Parts: sequence; C-alpha cells; structure tokens
Amino acid sequence: MQLTGIHHLTAISAKPRENLAFYTGLLGMRLVKKTVNQDDVSAYHLFYADGKANPGTDLTFFDFPAAPERRGTNSISRTGLRVAGENSLGWWRDRLKQAGGHTGDVTEVDGRLTLPFEDQEGQRLVLVDDGGRGAASPWEKSAVPAEHQIRGLGPIVLNVHHLAATEAVLTKVMNMRRERDYPAPDASAQVHVFAMGEGGPAAELHVTEQKDLQMARQGAGGVHHVAFRTPDEAQYHAWTQRLNELRIPNSGEIDRFYFRSLYFREPNGILFEIATDGPGFATDEPLDSLGEKLALPPFLERRRKEIEAGLKPLG
Repeated sequence: MQLTGIHHLTAISAKPRENLAFYTGLLGMRLVKKTVNQDDVSAYHLFYADGKANPGTDLTFFDFPAAPERRGTNSISRTGLRVAGENSLGWWRDRLKQAGGHTGDVTEVDGRLTLPFEDQEGQRLVLVDDGGRGAASPWEKSAVPAEHQIRGLGPIVLNVHHLAATEAVLTKVMNMRRERDYPAPDASAQVHVFAMGEGGPAAELHVTEQKDLQMARQGAGGVHHVAFRTPDEAQYHAWTQRLNELRIPNSGEIDRFYFRSLYFREPNGILFEIATDGPGFATDEPLDSLGEKLALPPFLERRRKEIEAGLKPLG
C-alpha cells in the first residue's frame, strides 16, 4: 500500500480577486474549479492546476478573511511548483522580478535548480527544475508559453518542532522512506527528505526540525493542509482501516465529489489528507470549460441561490 505523490495543497487567501489574478494571470495556471469550501459555504474554494486538471497539479485556496499568517514551526513553510529546465527558471526570474514582489535568485538546492518567490500575501513558493520528468499538460489559453508552464506540485517543505515524531508517522504509518539529508539554503538546519511511490520532486516531503522558532499561527499567506495521492477507492478504504487500527484520530471518509478525502494530523499538528485520484474535476463540467462557472457538488446544488448571494464577485 503506497501513496504515489502529492495530490494537492490548500492554502489561505484573504484577497480572492488578487489571488485569482496572480495565479491565473502572472503564473499562468488554469482555474479548473471555482467552488466553495464544503464546510463553510460562505468562502470560495479555488483550484488552480495544469491544462487537464491532473491530480498532483492542484494548488488550491480557501477564501478566508483572516489576519496574515504568523510564521513559525509546526507548519508547511514552502510549496514547490515544478518547471522543466534552467531556461524556464531564467524566464520566470525575469517575469517575477518585472512584476515586483519578493523574488530570490536561481540557486541549486538538494541537487536541483530552484527559484524562491512569494505571492502578494506572502505565500512562500519555489519553482523547482524537475528535469522534465513525467508528462506535462500545458494549458493552451495560458499567458505563459507551454514550455515554461508550471507542471505540478512538489516538493513540499515542512518545519516541525519534533522531527522524530513526524518521521515515525511518515515512515511507519504512511510507508514513506527517508532518502537523504541536505543543508537548508540558509544553513540553519538539516533538511530531511521523505519520498513516496516512485519518488522525485512530485512525491517528496522535505522536513526541517526547528525547535527554536515560535509556533506558527495559520492565516492569510499560509498553508491549511497538504494532500497525498492514493490511486483508487480500494486503497483509500485500506488507509482508513490502517489509521483506525493504529488508533490515529481522523476525520473518517469524506466524499468531496471530485475526490474522496481522509484527514488526520501528524504529531506536530500539521493537517494531512489522503485523497483519491478520481473521479476528477470533469465530473460535473466539460473539460474544456472547467472553472468558468460556480460549480457545486450535488448535495449543495439545492442551496445555489443562497450560496451565490453570500459570495463576492471575483471580477
């Protein structure tokens, strides 16, 4: 029973209009689903992905009017976005610096070229050269040329207070393997790489133990949770059984309509999700018109008028 990689990552934005402009306009990602938070329908849930909305490419945002994140330990501290090649990183460096905001330099980290940057709310991101590994599904309507488009997620970087506790869950519960260590870019600590499935940047967590940092407080510009891929419902049910047998508190199985979810917290409090690859975002919309209208799962459709009245237009 193996997780195959990163499924999606969900972050928090207090400025949904600016968020939409940044991720679809500047970053050229496709809005593949415009829906609501199923647990709080007053908030948008926006899904950005590649041209075909493939699992493993979804960067999603809850629209919460929250104060800015307080950075610290026990949090997801940076989200990797994969691109192909050194030329792409140079192209992105120039594009991001022209747009303003905080953009670093192209540097080699863990044997890969990277370009760190932040969005307009301080969301910490990094472009990572994945060497063109695996197939890509560019979006033909993107403002970004196909060869430079973001190919998917990974790696995901975590800061934790107690590494041993997190490592035990990753390796003994989630069947990940510890592959290697490397110095953090600022040389403040060692980064420990945990991989799943076939490995590579789309299937890695990079974990740093930070005992001297204050505890993070979630907010705008921060990350809510990270989800991991399981290929089918049989393995999804098996993961539920595994967590229950090990007496790990969890959400139980939740049908999100576009995928099935199972949530739990690792020992340092970071929220994890196991999610199925299917049914996918084309379940209720044609693939060529994803994200153009507000999509609601069937159990919320009867409340459409009420829900739409409570949402602010995105422009």
